[in-house]
Amino acid sequence: MRPLSLGVALSIQLFSTQLGLLSANAYDIVKDYSGDTFFDGWHFYGSYDNLTSGDVDYVTRENATAKRLAYINSAGNAIMKVDNYTDTIYMEKRESVRIESKLWYGPGTLWIADIVHMPYGCSVWPALWTTGKNWPDDGEIDIIEGINLMQDNQVALHTTPGCMHIDPPPPNQRGVSRQLNCTIDAGCTVGETVPNSFGAGFNNAGGGVYATQFDSSGIWFWSRPNIPRSILEATSTSSITSLEDWGPATASYPSGAHCEIEKFFKAQKIIINITLCGIWAGNPEFYSPQCADQGPTGLCYNDNVVGFGTARKYDNAYYEFRYLRTYTNGQAVITDPDADDDTTSSSSTASTTSPTGSATRGTDTLPSGAPTSAASEVHSFAAKVWASVASVVGLTFAVL
Repeated sequence: MRPLSLGVALSIQLFSTQLGLLSANAYDIVKDYSGDTFFDGWHFYGSYDNLTSGDVDYVTRENATAKRLAYINSAGNAIMKVDNYTDTIYMEKRESVRIESKLWYGPGTLWIADIVHMPYGCSVWPALWTTGKNWPDDGEIDIIEGINLMQDNQVALHTTPGCMHIDPPPPNQRGVSRQLNCTIDAGCTVGETVPNSFGAGFNNAGGGVYATQFDSSGIWFWSRPNIPRSILEATSTSSITSLEDWGPATASYPSGAHCEIEKFFKAQKIIINITLCGIWAGNPEFYSPQCADQGPTGLCYNDNVVGFGTARKYDNAYYEFRYLRTYTNGQAVITDPDADDDTTSSSSTASTTSPTGSATRGTDTLPSGAPTSAASEVHSFAAKVWASVASVVGLTFAVL
């Protein structure tokens, strides 16, 4: 989840090569995170947000379950949410969820997430992202990230010096390149250009699917009505045999001399989290234009996180995942540090065989939450200062 936290075609010939790769690649299922076993494949962070100075305490799995901040709803979907029933007192933090995959995925993997609802609202900062074990040396990929009342998603890569997103962008990229240098605070960012990629619009459209090809291509988004057939017809045990119907990527990051993916990126763990305020959502430069009318002080923490009656401000601060599936092209190295040995994992965990189809949302009312991962881990999600992004990001906000 970061502000913290994919390079580019130089010719039509390269574009044709990429299309050939998309049609030729077949990906076998590695892991299906869905249904009653969704949370079994994750570590819960279990500490305060020491990474982006957010005003949350990330709960353990035990507390998340007991307080229903993480659970499976009546539709069989995974819910992760901010506490929306407790009025937090001044100087305290609101409870939330951050989970990190137990498996680490190397280049040559594909990740597909079907999401029915994503968190949004003033002070809310959700993200779906990945990072390597040694940040920044092993890279970071931001798949979903936004703040407050943003309408459009922004994706990014973060690397050590030497990785660039070339201008002009690849012909198969539909998003708008905002930053080209993957080393700067913002990373090499690309803004989505199709509607309903983030926030209230995403949810009102029934959600959608995000896909990341971790080797040479990029990140895709489809709103619910536009999900390609190859994904709609996939099950928890089937392979993805072709990407030909995927169309242009939001962000295309082909590996090449400008940025060799396998040089700048090592095995990644997948992270899903929701923080509040912090160094991006709570920065007055970004908070005030969207949310200054939320309370008497005009301050993110004071007017949202704490005080009588503020809990209900977080009724929409939750994720609802139908599934997150990971795949391999047969060459990727996938490891499980929790296993007794360092053997490569290639088996799938099948929870359901139903295709994506139309998303079903649970009918239960959302109440207002294993071993923890290293709470002292420091990586990009923590270290970035977002004031430097203001003049270049060109964010779009909803006016409510």
